[in-house]
Amino acid sequence: MTHVVVVGAGLGGLRAAELLRKSNCDVTVIGDEKHLPYNRPPLSKEALKGGVDVESLHFRRKREDVQWRLGAPATACSLAERWVEVGDERVDFDGLVIASGIRARHLNVPGPTPTTLRTADDAIALRDRLTNGASLLIVGAGFIGCEVAATARQLRCEVTVTAFDDYPMVRALGPELGAAMQAAHEAHGVHFHLGVGVDEFHTDGVTTSDGQRLHADVVLEAVGSVPNVEWLQDNDLDLTDGVLTDNLLRVVGTDAPAVAVGDVARFPNPLFDDVPRRIEHWNMPTETGRQAGRTLADLLAGASTTEVFTPMPAFWSDQYDIGLQSYGMPGLGAPRLVDGAWDGDCIVEYHDASGRLVGVVGVNRTRELMPYRTRIGLE
Repeated sequence: MTHVVVVGAGLGGLRAAELLRKSNCDVTVIGDEKHLPYNRPPLSKEALKGGVDVESLHFRRKREDVQWRLGAPATACSLAERWVEVGDERVDFDGLVIASGIRARHLNVPGPTPTTLRTADDAIALRDRLTNGASLLIVGAGFIGCEVAATARQLRCEVTVTAFDDYPMVRALGPELGAAMQAAHEAHGVHFHLGVGVDEFHTDGVTTSDGQRLHADVVLEAVGSVPNVEWLQDNDLDLTDGVLTDNLLRVVGTDAPAVAVGDVARFPNPLFDDVPRRIEHWNMPTETGRQAGRTLADLLAGASTTEVFTPMPAFWSDQYDIGLQSYGMPGLGAPRLVDGAWDGDCIVEYHDASGRLVGVVGVNRTRELMPYRTRIGLE
């Protein structure tokens, strides 16, 4: 039987594995964490607030005939010889799914390494420290940082957010909506120190690039992600930002049957343009996992396809009583308020330089956003 190795035990790897088993491939999934695939978005929100129970976060597995090798990462790979190294063992494959995902990024500044939030174990450790009255300093004002800020305030922690950006979540939302979200956080007692970098970490805070010393009981670093691609070195692949693939997620630069999925895959989406990008939105592991599974099954069977992969990126974020939801790629366009007010419930469209609609964000407007799924990229 054809043997496929999936490196990465997240949602993308799970969905690809299930489809490949349906295609009668023998599948082994290798994961660096000890846990079966679980849902990550709650780690900064409801699971962090109520206490992290990993089993309750497990995804439903549609197949029970997948082999799981958990608790040890892949450390090397030869696409030419078709093996993956795990510990001191080499696992042979006929086809490979690269689903190794991302890890938290660290700033290259002196001092002790701060806490990060990427895994369930990270969330468990952080939750133990978010006690009533504890002070939390978050470095980074993206979605993870802001979601944790909201959760920590609900746990009655004192919260300060510092970031190089001028507004929270500005790269995805734009300055107007970012400023409105900052005001909402400030109304709940969050303090912001924005437009500055970090010069040094300390066990009890940071020194910012403008010379201020910010103190806290807990320091959380939330400054983005880094793709886990080191194990793929020496295979002549483009690993400059994840794994470069074609539109159907076939890995570029090798003749081996290999695909990439989820946060680690950098692929072009003709719905927007022909620029390959990594997309870390919540629905992409499922979308790319299923497509990669189909693509790899066709490669292994010697079949060809003319289909085009045009997934619609989507994300949501809950902060206090504010529900943000998005479709498309807002970061590719300029914001335009089309309904409501910046500081209230609203719908914001994002148009590129040609005027084409490329994304939308709604604040507490979930139902009205549904038609945008068919509008984006076509107008």
